Amino acid sequence: MTTAVAAPTVLDQLKALSHEIRFDLVRYLAGGERCVCDLEALPQSKVSYHLGILRDADLVWAEQRGKNMYYALRPEPLFILGGSLLTEIFAQPVHLTHQNNSIC
Repeated sequence: MTTAVAAPTVLDQLKALSHEIRFDLVRYLAGGERCVCDLEALPQSKVSYHLGILRDADLVWAEQRGKNMYYALRPEPLFILGGSLLTEIFAQPVHLTHQNNSIC
């Protein structure tokens, strides 16, 4: 029996991008595919940890070639994220108070 894994939500993806290291990794990968050995700004274990979070959020893909792991951005989910974020922000009004009219 296989278990279906839910696709990451807009909020999941935003959380993944909200960490400075992960955001920097995404910006670096925007320049093209990279071997994990090229991502030496952090210790290897930290790079792998942060890249794993980005993979879980479906924002990067990875491929093992020999002893090295290569990473690249998945641009389509990033573009969809931008549109989905705007849709979720503007789609339905959020009522933070119970008043029908402004109290100002």
